[in-house]
Amino acid sequence: MGYFCQMKKLILFFLILFTFTTNHLQAQKIVVLDSNGHISLRGLSVVNDKVIWASGSDGSIAISTNGGKSFTWKTVKGFEKTDFRDIEAFDKKTAVIMGVGSPAYILRTDDAGNTWKKVYENNDTSMFLDAMEFWNDMSGIVLGDPIEGKFFIGRTFDGGKTWQTIPQKNEPVAVDGEACFAASGTNIRKLTRDEAVFVSGGIQSNFFKRNQKFRLPILQGSSTTGANSIAIHKNIMIVVGGDFTKPADTTGNCAISEDGGITWKSPTTPPFGYRSCVEYIGGNKWITCGINGVDISDDNGSNWRNISNHSFNTVIKSKKGKDIFLVGSRGRIARLEQ
Repeated sequence: MGYFCQMKKLILFFLILFTFTTNHLQAQKIVVLDSNGHISLRGLSVVNDKVIWASGSDGSIAISTNGGKSFTWKTVKGFEKTDFRDIEAFDKKTAVIMGVGSPAYILRTDDAGNTWKKVYENNDTSMFLDAMEFWNDMSGIVLGDPIEGKFFIGRTFDGGKTWQTIPQKNEPVAVDGEACFAASGTNIRKLTRDEAVFVSGGIQSNFFKRNQKFRLPILQGSSTTGANSIAIHKNIMIVVGGDFTKPADTTGNCAISEDGGITWKSPTTPPFGYRSCVEYIGGNKWITCGINGVDISDDNGSNWRNISNHSFNTVIKSKKGKDIFLVGSRGRIARLEQ
């Protein structure tokens, strides 16, 4: 009698666990908060669970100060045709935006986007900025495609008010046909308090750390292939990409490192297509998005499951909170509900 009683309790426990897990998985969904017609959004900065900034094509900016309940849309005067593919916001009034080029621009606002000051301009016809990353409110870095065989790197130490290029001798070397993708503003990420790493694509797809370069097990070999984004948590790094002309192709679209980028492996179950952004969201959980959907991993990238077939370019977790937001084509802004 005692044996059957224990078995019933065990079965009941697993039924409860299964129900909880199933309900939890079903509860994870993407909720669209706003959209704005033909605008393509790729820049996204989430200051906290209330303050969200997004940027994109046609000089467009979107700002929310109430957690996404409503957004104020603005066009940057004088830059109506500029594609602002990355943004870094510091609070509800202060932000820096990056226009890819050419010319390439970086602008800064101190009044919630009502006015902007041009803080950097580069008219080189080869200039194309890809992404920005900030360690804090003062120190930041911007990454650009190679010029004369070397990746462009710029630095700021005053919150984006001024920018300086690093010495040419220190610029990372690219092979012919290697570049970066301005897909989500996340192909460069901070690693330590004063160090950043980045990933490339094209003819070769590499991971760059200090003066070292590691080949990635990511699809490469043409101008449309390679790594698009990297996310980092402690020693674990996840890179996503693929071929953006083949949205559903899972070939070489994800790579994982568990030793700080020295060695890389492919996942057991990859994301469900080309992916332009990946983000660490807590515990062993990561999220990635692309043209044909959004996927989540609960085991540090080894296995991915699809939670949405909606198209998004970028997904970012709140810097000082827990909420996760996404932006994409048609000016779509969304939140992950868990």
